[in-house]
Amino acid sequence: MNPKNIQAIARKEYLHLIRDFRSLYLAFVIPLLLILLFGYALSLDVDNIRTVVVDHDQTQESRDFIRKLDASVYFHVMGYLPDTPAVVRHIDQNRAILGIVIPPRWTEDLRADRKSPLQVIIDGSDPNFAGSARAFISAYIAQANQKELIKFLNRRGRAKIKTPVEGRIRVWFNEDLESRNFIVPGIIAVIIMIVGALLTSLVIAREYENGTMETIRSLPVQSAEFLLGKAIPYFFIALVDVLVAILMGQLLFDVVMKSSFWLMIMASSIYLGVALCVGLLISSLTKSQLVANQMAILVTYLPSLLLSNFVFPRENMPDLLQMITYIIPATYYIDILNGLYLRNLSLSFLWPSYMVLFLMFFFLSTVNIVILKKEGL
Repeated sequence: MNPKNIQAIARKEYLHLIRDFRSLYLAFVIPLLLILLFGYALSLDVDNIRTVVVDHDQTQESRDFIRKLDASVYFHVMGYLPDTPAVVRHIDQNRAILGIVIPPRWTEDLRADRKSPLQVIIDGSDPNFAGSARAFISAYIAQANQKELIKFLNRRGRAKIKTPVEGRIRVWFNEDLESRNFIVPGIIAVIIMIVGALLTSLVIAREYENGTMETIRSLPVQSAEFLLGKAIPYFFIALVDVLVAILMGQLLFDVVMKSSFWLMIMASSIYLGVALCVGLLISSLTKSQLVANQMAILVTYLPSLLLSNFVFPRENMPDLLQMITYIIPATYYIDILNGLYLRNLSLSFLWPSYMVLFLMFFFLSTVNIVILKKEGL
């Protein structure tokens, strides 16, 4: 390959890029907006569950039960209602997620060692949120039952019963269980696909639409030189976006990389090469900027967001979609990001994902060169 040919093509693409306001907008503004929106708006944490209460008992025990519930980070008691139909109306109007109804003589039954049921109503429109809310309220009630059991044993003059199994839970890697700790690294994969694939999907199609592809065929330029020259400007733009995303994740969301920064750069470079090759392949096949833009969103952005084990766990998908996730480049890049950001892993643990991304890059580069040679370049 001739470095002068690569430099000339890269310079031509750079000049076109800086004159095209829309491309620069895609390259810098949209990634910044995605980081802010995903970082602040997208949260899988379940807390501050909107709760309303009907307290027919009106005793110190019932008020303590609700007060301690409201003190939890998981529940927010919005108000006290007069009856159960009012609870139903609040849930129907989406003003509350959970309703608790304490019946009359509830404390009297507790003190008499009788069953003391209370009603819990949960909005199940969102099954994941409702499942978490059910687990939280069940755990809270179980804790309250344990305290009442201790009081019962004390009244009977018996010693405290120790449970035979004691779970000592320790959370690794994401100790605070904050969803932003894996959302912020995962959005980097989406950003690279947008900048890499979406922008490069237009470059060759633009040459066909402008009629300059015939001129390029007549030049002493090889297909590999042409592809490399077209990709170089977008490679550095996307790399700058990666660095900005790392910095914003640390400053705005306190998401700090635990492992090597250079392993992150190496993984981002390989994955970016895959994204550029995908965009150039779409551009070569479609020969239309409009079709290429739509195809790039369909083939790269949406799979990277939905099928990469980023937001939706692979284990919950149908078998066919689980198989498709293994051909999505973002799957392996996000696996590397989780290892670098959360698990503090080294290359000895992450090399399979690096290898898969490199093989994808090699395969797609070869396919691009073969297609351009068939086009006469």
